[in-house]
Amino acid sequence: MTSRLPADVSSAAPTPAFAMSPAAAATSSVSRPSPPRTQPPDPHPRRPRTACPPGAIDCHVHLFGPAAQHPFHPDSRYVSDDALPETNIALQDTLGLAGAVVVSGGGYGRSTTHLAQVLEAHPDRFKGVALLPDDISDQALERLDALGVVGARFVSPGHRGDLPRLPSPMVGRVADLGWHIQYYPSGTDLLEHADALEALNMVVVLDHFAAVPARGGVDQPAMHRLLQLLDTGRFWVKLSGPMRCIDGDYPYDPVTPIAQALIAAAPERLVWGTDWPHVNMNGRGMPNDGDLFDLLATWAPDAAVRKRILVDNPRALYGAFGKGVTTA
Repeated sequence: MTSRLPADVSSAAPTPAFAMSPAAAATSSVSRPSPPRTQPPDPHPRRPRTACPPGAIDCHVHLFGPAAQHPFHPDSRYVSDDALPETNIALQDTLGLAGAVVVSGGGYGRSTTHLAQVLEAHPDRFKGVALLPDDISDQALERLDALGVVGARFVSPGHRGDLPRLPSPMVGRVADLGWHIQYYPSGTDLLEHADALEALNMVVVLDHFAAVPARGGVDQPAMHRLLQLLDTGRFWVKLSGPMRCIDGDYPYDPVTPIAQALIAAAPERLVWGTDWPHVNMNGRGMPNDGDLFDLLATWAPDAAVRKRILVDNPRALYGAFGKGVTTA
């Protein structure tokens, strides 16, 4: 089996660690059932009712494609239609956003080829958070850093697949670059891993409300532990993907008390994201991204607090970037 990666990948990236080898792809794809194709996002995002402050950033999106150049990893639990940077930029413009943070999902495994190409092509609209291969070279890390990657993503044992786990020697390597750790818990397993995360003694960003089950409410042990982590001053939480911590459909009402408790506790260390294009939503209602933006006004009725979450906090965490932003 020959590689389906684009012919110029080896010249675009300074190290083979940016892509899965053809031999590995051939070995891992034998006799595997095809994963489900995830339903696409709403193709007609509406303009939000809530005013978006200038410079706002969507801090959690995934991008895919073109499929002919970037095949999904054989171990991915899903495949997706193309979710191209140009389509996301159009979504940003509809919502009034200036930029977005591209987070490596499981679709491409630990390959950083696609992420690197997106950041190279659109440096003014995207920053990145990567799922890194264990054997990535220092040269490749430095290239990602130069392209705008600012964090390394790890997942808890509750998520399947060959994805980065903690503990990992990678933590020290990315700390030397000034990156943060992004961590995706599963269910209530934040309780099991909170001590180890705290012991990292570096900035940790928790995905999707730290995956705290919304139906458990604000008095559940996982929520109490999350608030303790926020009290350390080193932990951040993404107000993103409310559908990831609830089994219902929009407007995800049980998430509101969780969001409001987090905003009351640490508005200076919260960021917001759409989680576009909302993979793994088969059998569920697909939300409109304009509606998802308006949810933030329900969680944070104060416009000054929303500006902090949408504009100020992303710049503190990721650096200044986005449409209309000039940097020295």
